[in-house]
This record gives sequence, C-alpha cells and structure tokens, in this order.
Amino acid sequence: MASLTGSNRSVIRKAQQFWPILPVILFLGVTFVFPVVLLLSLSVTGSGNELTFEHYLKLQDSFVVGRVLGITFKIAGWTAFISIAAAFPVAYLLSTLGKNQRNFWVIWVLMPFWTSFLVRTFAWIVLLGRNGAVSQLASALGLPDPPSLLYNFTGVMIGMVHALMPLAVLTMLSVMENIDRNLSRAAATLGARPAQAFLRVYLPLSLPGVAAGGLLVFITALGFFITPALLGSERETVIAQLIIFQIKDLLNWSFAGAIAVALLLVALVIFLIYDRLVGLSTLSGGAMRQDGSVWRNPIGWVGRRLGSLLVECTAFICELLAEILEKIRPIRADRRRPDVGRRMLWMGVLLILFFLAGPAFFVIPVSFTEGQFLGWPPEGFSFQWYGSVFDNVLWVEAAIRSFVVATLAGLAGLLLGVPAAFYIVRRARFKTALIGFLVSPIIMPNIIIAVALFYLFADIGLVATTAGLAIGHTVLAVPYVVVTMVAVLKQYDERLDHAAYTLGADKARTLRHVTLPLLKSGLIAAFMFAFVISFDELTIALFVAGGDTTTLPRQMWDNALLQVSPALAAVAAMVLVFMTAVILTSEYLRRRGERMR
Repeated sequence: MASLTGSNRSVIRKAQQFWPILPVILFLGVTFVFPVVLLLSLSVTGSGNELTFEHYLKLQDSFVVGRVLGITFKIAGWTAFISIAAAFPVAYLLSTLGKNQRNFWVIWVLMPFWTSFLVRTFAWIVLLGRNGAVSQLASALGLPDPPSLLYNFTGVMIGMVHALMPLAVLTMLSVMENIDRNLSRAAATLGARPAQAFLRVYLPLSLPGVAAGGLLVFITALGFFITPALLGSERETVIAQLIIFQIKDLLNWSFAGAIAVALLLVALVIFLIYDRLVGLSTLSGGAMRQDGSVWRNPIGWVGRRLGSLLVECTAFICELLAEILEKIRPIRADRRRPDVGRRMLWMGVLLILFFLAGPAFFVIPVSFTEGQFLGWPPEGFSFQWYGSVFDNVLWVEAAIRSFVVATLAGLAGLLLGVPAAFYIVRRARFKTALIGFLVSPIIMPNIIIAVALFYLFADIGLVATTAGLAIGHTVLAVPYVVVTMVAVLKQYDERLDHAAYTLGADKARTLRHVTLPLLKSGLIAAFMFAFVISFDELTIALFVAGGDTTTLPRQMWDNALLQVSPALAAVAAMVLVFMTAVILTSEYLRRRGERMR
C-alpha cells in the first residue's frame, strides 16, 4: 500500500511538471486545432453528411482555382525574393552596429509592422494614384508620366514587399548577430579581400537566416488578401479572396474547405522541402541541417551542392572584378583606401528605410484636406474629416471595441504564453515539438484560422461577440508572446532565483519578488506585441465580427470597399499616431527596465 501511495505521488509530481504548458495546449487544441480539423473535414462531406471526394474532383477540374493558385504562388514567390534581396543589406548593416544604434534603426525598420495593414495600403493609394505623390514628383522634375503603378501587379508587389520586408530583416538579423566577426578578420589576415571574406565566410554562415526569412515571408504572403484586394485588379486575385467568396457569397463551405486543404498541403510541402534543405531549427536561429549522405537526404544534398556552386560562382566573379580594379588602381601602402563599400551600403540602407518608414506619414497631411477625394497635394487645411469620424457612432464604437479586444487578447496571451515560455526554456523535453505547435498559428494562413473559427463559433453563439473576437485574436497573439518571452528568458540568470531559494524564499515569493520584476520589461514588450497584432487584425474580424459588433480594421475595410475617402485617411492617421505611441512607450519601458537591471 505504501509503495502504491509512493507511486501515485511520483505520478502526481511528474504531472505537475507539465502544468505550465497544459493551459496553452488545451486552449490551442480547442480554439485552433479542433476548428481547423472540423473545417477541413467539410471538404470530404457531401450534402447528406456522407463521405465524398466530389469537391476535390471539382477542385481538380476548376480552371479558375488553378489560375488563382498560380497567381498566389507568383505573388508570394516574387514578394519573398524581393524582400530577401532588399532586407539582406539592412540586416547586415544593423548586425555590425552597437546595441543602442541598432535599436534605434530597428524602430524604423519596424514602422510598417506597427502600422495597420490598411493604413499602409491607404498610404500607397495616396502615393501611387494617378494624382499621387509619385506622379506629382515626376511632373515637378520634368519627367514623363510614370506608368500606372496602382491596381496592377506592380502596385501589389510594392505593397506586399513593404508589408513583409521587416519580417525578413528581423529573421536574418537574429542569425547575423550571432556570427563571429573574428572569422572574417581571420580570413582577411590570411590574405582574403573583403569580397572574398564576405562571400566565402560570412555569406554561408548567414544562409540559415536567409532561408528562414524567405520561408516565413513566402508562407505569410500565401494568406495575404488585403494588399491584392486594394492595390490590385481582378488579374491579381489570390486564393484567400476565393475562399472568402465561396463562403460569404456562395455559402459553399465544402468547396471552400477543399481549397483550404489545397493551400494547407502546399504550405506543408514547402515546409517539408525546407526541413530537408536546411532544417526547421533555423527558424529559431539554429544551425543548418547537415546530412552528409545523398542517400539519407537527397533533397538536402542537392540543395547544398547547388547553393555552394552559386556561392562559388559569385565569389569567383567578384574576385575577378577585384583583380581588374587593382590592376587599374594598384594598392599602395602609403595611401589609405576609402571605405567606399561601407558608404554605399549606408546609402542603400537609408533608401530602403525611407521606403519602409516614409509612406505612412503621407497619410497625415492628406487627412486634413478640404477635398472630397484622396489626392496629392492635399487641398487646403481642415479638420472636417476628423469631425465626421468622431460624429459617427460606428467609428467610435469600433475603435473602443478594438482597444478592448486587443487588451483582452494581450492579457490572455500573457497568461497562456509566459508559463509556456518558462517551461520551454527551463525543461528540454519535447522543446522542438512544443515550439512548432505553439507557433503553428503564425505558420498557417490566417484565412484558414478565421474561417475555421467562424464555423465553430456559429454553432456555439460566439459570432458577432466581443468574447469571440478576443478568443480568435488570442490564438494569433499567443505565438508572439511565446517567441518574445523565450528570447527574454534565454538571457535571464537563473542563479538569482537559486539565491532567493537559499535565503529561504519559496517558489511563489521568488516569482513575485525576484523573477517577475526582473522580467518586467520583457513582459511589457510581449504584451505590446500581442496588443499590436490584435489591434491590427482584420482577417478574423471579417468572419467573427458582424452587425454592430465590429472592429476598427473591419470598419475601415468595409468603407474602403465602398469609397476611399479622406475620412479613411483621418482614421488611418489616428491609428498611426496611436500605434506609434504604443510602440515608443514599450521601447522606453524596455530600456528603463534594462537600466534598472
């Protein structure tokens, strides 16, 4: 009997070890996994609830779906390629700066990420329109009118790259910061030119970040529909728009489920290929996968050989050009070589940062126009559009509801994500699997999550409710809280907790008086991250919100489809100012917490 009791206590103690991770697993299991599985099961359900594959046969024979899927891949592929090409020099330069300088410039990189997707889109409408700032600038410089940049593929590319390039920068920066600079210096000591050291030493070490950034941008772009809908034409219709059309206009849940399955399978295949090429560990800044045998991992073997060949060819061309330049202008020991490369790098990076941060500020002057339409330059100066927004009950209620929902999602994200982050950092069992599960809402296209939640909430009465919106936004907020807190906890010194235990404090008092105060800045950053994600979320609001229960992004979207008026610019300007204040406050509190520490 005693042994049985001891065995039960052992089981209880082992079960207690998992309590920090259980709430978030249960939450995502009920609000993410179950609804998605339920939605996908509709694709194999007939009108009489019988098992059928007719929707997949219809999908296979549908020319429209195939064409739209091809357009989606084309847009996502070009977005990933251009974003990586432009983000690499930015991430490289930031990785060479000191901490304070780097943090300053990162704020400007993140400018598109803070501001609403709709704010950015309206900014590009102002800039790229027929009477927009770009056209006006060309006329002022005496240049011919530029080709049409709006409502076509070019406009979609500009908007998509502008929205997703910060994700590529941050992903690559996390890898580049950990590259040992002494390796490049050692190569230079052995006689390598700067280009040789960069291409043969630094670039191969940075490839995990490049691959991770490209993957995340591509997968995120697959689920985008705001930018193609507002900056593109019918020729730029993407798969998310087709899913929305099937559900909202045709009420064809089964066929929409089949399209969602096709999109999900494509994403999974891409992840599988990525894992075989470089390994999923690179998504968290880990080392590249190294399976040497062609038989064990033929995809990875071929990919590495092609990558090595490309780097070698690039290095050979650069070395040849360097030799030619040295013959034209030989190096002299008594003459200091100007750092032309560094200056050109700074010029290019500043132009890219202007591309990222500048457009949002064009919305502000347009919001004060006296005209009835968006245009540049604004006509006169007036507060009439701000007055029209504050006089409209729908706008005011939508703004209040967005603030409430974002606050609830941020708090819920902290309650679920912080214990999970502690478990992941301090207990090594199943770490990779847990991180993969917890960040899966980021990886899966938002349109699938939104439709799945709508289908589930319709049965339990949570559609068009604040609670339903908060739950849906928490699903998307939890991964960002977990990722942020894992990064913070990796820098936390656990010996401080052990010192508190030695002095007689129990775990609860240590957590309250030692751990949480030291992690305060990280907790604030995680909450702000979740708040911003929720406040800007449109996809879930399109399905879960309804009637008078709407959010600010949903209200902006509905009005944008009817008419892009200066009232939208006024709302966009206020959202921009509010979000900037939130982020700057978060950054101030984070720095103050570091100084106090």
